[in-house]
Amino acid sequence: MTRQLELGDITVDVVLKDIKNVHLSVHPPTGRVRIAAPKRMALDAIRVFAISKLSWIRQQRTKLREQDRESPREYLDRESHYVWGRRYLLTVSEVHAAPFIELENSRMLLRVRPGTDQRKRHALVEDWYREQIKKAVPPLLARWQLLMDVRVERFFVQRMKTKWGSCNHKGRAIRLNTELAKKPPECLEYIVVHELAHLLEPTHNARFTGYMDQFMAGWRLSRDELNRAPLAEENWRY
Repeated sequence: MTRQLELGDITVDVVLKDIKNVHLSVHPPTGRVRIAAPKRMALDAIRVFAISKLSWIRQQRTKLREQDRESPREYLDRESHYVWGRRYLLTVSEVHAAPFIELENSRMLLRVRPGTDQRKRHALVEDWYREQIKKAVPPLLARWQLLMDVRVERFFVQRMKTKWGSCNHKGRAIRLNTELAKKPPECLEYIVVHELAHLLEPTHNARFTGYMDQFMAGWRLSRDELNRAPLAEENWRY
């Protein structure tokens, strides 16, 4: 069940779910506010909770609106693309051979068949980014699962609209955003640890923060680095 609260100039989407705790989130690109609350919780009580968090909500909305955005990509020569936080200039070649992408010095080489349109080029690059994440994650899992004494059954990589990652603690599965392949490597490591910590504590409470402090003392620096990184240019939605 979804409802809305009006708090001055801020509209809050309220979703009543079969959960124990209240979860507040502010989503890019415009700072849309969402509260997930237990089904039994009265709307007036949710309003009081939201009002108590208004200062934090406004801060998060300001950060999101001021954050840099990537310009739309056309997949043409000398266009900038980012891999693991480094900038590469795209070089496109059309040949009668299987599509291929590789990095060479400061260039991203994209080989496509003649007549390949922008949509297909975009799909090829997205698939390539996804593969970079798939290659980078297993060593991170091998290290951090041992250190944290947890284990995931599966991990998935996909384009996510509003999150860098997510964890299904009951199914012991994590999902990671393809966009992480564009960010510095420590950002991916931070998100992996963040999601693994949710196997120990599903919510973002003090216990969760304690686990993050215990296992990754500098996690806030990586979080801030990720928050400073440009957002993809797209129509974000839930």
